[in-house]
Amino acid sequence: MALQLSVLDQSPIAEGMTAEEALENTVKLAQHVEQLGYKRFWVSEHHDTNSLAGSSPEVLLGHIGAKTSRIRIGSGGVMLPHYSPYKVAENFHVLAGLHPGRVDLGIGRAPGGMPRATMALQDGRPRSADRYREQIDDLLGYLHDALPPVHPLYGVKATPIVQSPPELWLLGSSSETAKLAADKGLPYVFAQFINGEGGEHYMRLYRDRFVPSPYLAEPRGMVAVFAICAETDEKAEWIAGSLDLSLLMIEQGMALNGTPSPEKAAAYPYSPYERKRVEDNRRRMIVGSPTRVKDKLYRLSETYETEEIMLVTITYDFEDKLASFRLIAEAVWG
Repeated sequence: MALQLSVLDQSPIAEGMTAEEALENTVKLAQHVEQLGYKRFWVSEHHDTNSLAGSSPEVLLGHIGAKTSRIRIGSGGVMLPHYSPYKVAENFHVLAGLHPGRVDLGIGRAPGGMPRATMALQDGRPRSADRYREQIDDLLGYLHDALPPVHPLYGVKATPIVQSPPELWLLGSSSETAKLAADKGLPYVFAQFINGEGGEHYMRLYRDRFVPSPYLAEPRGMVAVFAICAETDEKAEWIAGSLDLSLLMIEQGMALNGTPSPEKAAAYPYSPYERKRVEDNRRRMIVGSPTRVKDKLYRLSETYETEEIMLVTITYDFEDKLASFRLIAEAVWG
């Protein structure tokens, strides 16, 4: 089976790095992986954080699309409950008009930040994800100019009307999104980099429940996982220490002012409990030499019954990140 690889970049900010540098690195990475043959390049939405610069995927994608030529670009994802489906459709119609046949719209229902950021996004009002299913229906209607006649806004068009509307994907880390994607006949991405347990079951649930739709005839699933590759297992483990410590600090509510260096991670005095948490979090990652990473990617592909895997890579040194994607491409495709 020919394995397809894609990229989700969260525009991580390393300690001592500016947000401007992080965003510039995201663009450089998109160009790098396009040359290597990766299929998609998605960017994320996170709010009120000092460690990730990607807060507005629709804005960043316009720039990335202009700096690349072939790779599919998309959101991983837009947190739909914050927004009007109509405006999201217009944003992505513009992107699809600028970059025809290349745009994906990945959506999720997570807040993408702490409660105060959610309140700010809602202009001080409480956020509710209760309408998520209805919002998806509205979004599909606007994207494809197919609102049903009974819809109160029937006749409204999300302009510009484009020849190749964005492809809609549902992103999640639980059974609820798997069932929702299946019921609506949409592609599904399981975020293993967020939840290291249950993914195989959720993907099977998605495939078993899938109902064909005007947008997709057969189930199409993808899994997103943290991945760090280096010339040797030892070097990869050293580099991954930065991510180990970052995840631990986030879990424990510690201030994270950027991705720490491997040296800082190695010097951190882990308690027995914290070492166990690091070990548990490794279920969300693939770390190692090219041979080891290739083997694990194919095993993951078999487990999820998917031909496409999306890689999420966070390193302190941007050159290590570039090298990781290059080594993985060389190992998988030769």
